Amino acid sequence: MIRRAKTGYLLLEDGRMWEGWLYGVESEALGEVVFNTAQTGYQEVTTDPSYWGQIVVMTQPHIGNTGVNPDDYEAHRPNLAGFIARSFEIPSNWRSTQSLKDYLIKFGIPALEGIDTRAVTQHLRIVGALRGGVFPLSLSSEEALQRVLGHPSMEGLDGAREVCCRKPYDWTLGSPVEWRGLTEAIVSEGEEEGLEDGPGATGDLFSPGRRLSGDRSRFRVAVWDYGVKRNILRRLVDVGAEVRVYPAFSPAEELLESRPDGILLSNGPGDPAAVVGAISEIRKVAGRIPIFGICLGHQLLALATGGRTYKMKFGHRGINHPCAPDATGRVLVTVHNHGFAVDGERLPKGAVVTLRSLNDNTIEGLDYPELNAFSVQFHPEASPGPHDASDLFLEFRRRMGG
Repeated sequence: MIRRAKTGYLLLEDGRMWEGWLYGVESEALGEVVFNTAQTGYQEVTTDPSYWGQIVVMTQPHIGNTGVNPDDYEAHRPNLAGFIARSFEIPSNWRSTQSLKDYLIKFGIPALEGIDTRAVTQHLRIVGALRGGVFPLSLSSEEALQRVLGHPSMEGLDGAREVCCRKPYDWTLGSPVEWRGLTEAIVSEGEEEGLEDGPGATGDLFSPGRRLSGDRSRFRVAVWDYGVKRNILRRLVDVGAEVRVYPAFSPAEELLESRPDGILLSNGPGDPAAVVGAISEIRKVAGRIPIFGICLGHQLLALATGGRTYKMKFGHRGINHPCAPDATGRVLVTVHNHGFAVDGERLPKGAVVTLRSLNDNTIEGLDYPELNAFSVQFHPEASPGPHDASDLFLEFRRRMGG
């Protein structure tokens, strides 16, 4: 058996180091080192804008089995700083068009293989998320540590401006029927012939899909893009919405000019308290129009209405986090990706807690009866993950009058 020489290493700000095989660009990756417990969905993880500025360690040891394909992107390219797995596998799947390793190399994302990801995860659970870096072995650990310590902490960073769109655009792509869960079949009988194949965002022929044609889209939804995932936009189309996406820095007046029936506050990266201008702009629309907040949008809505957020020790990242109870008393198995949370000791005025994490009791859902607004900390659009919470998009439709 030929043993390959290690070529790179992961270094944390507390000095802990693990060596492995480094692929891709020669320049290092710097960022907050976090772990994700999902068994699948690594392609969605790499393209989720919420991972901007982070080096993601996958706890599942074998990553890459199903390869990469153009239909499962959540953005047009990877957004994370670096990616680490115990083993990158050779893909074996009919949908695969590229290996994960080649895909990361193509986009210049440093990828590190062969380290003990279980040991890294256990360390981060004890001490919390840390700054870190992925470096080639040619760089001394002393010099690398200085670069890590000089890198800014995630707390205080406005990542939304880094990943949001630069100008407004319309989104028309819905989910293929075979992607939908039981709660997502919202097209009534006799309307199926009104569905037609269509592209995604205007001018973007990235992926074929299904969309409502003609005047079957009955609601206008304006999306404040803080780093929105494509599947959130698909879910909105699935429930009959005409979707227009606006940059994070867009003023409230611009969104209101289109006379939307509802506003969605999207997911995104960074510290919610640092998103420049977002809180004051959300205050201008709160109570005037139905609002649905997801992840970072959930946190921003809480801040805009008088609440407070805080940095979690190591956050929630995975596809099997239980939350309960919902309005019917169910336990929802949900998708998480967040390092900040709403402070239960200082809730917004008039807010009602609707869901809590069954792992650590953190707040996962809030309702604002007086404002006709609601929000969740997790990702109801899944992608990947269970569809337990997909009916929240139907709840948004109901609040808009549907």
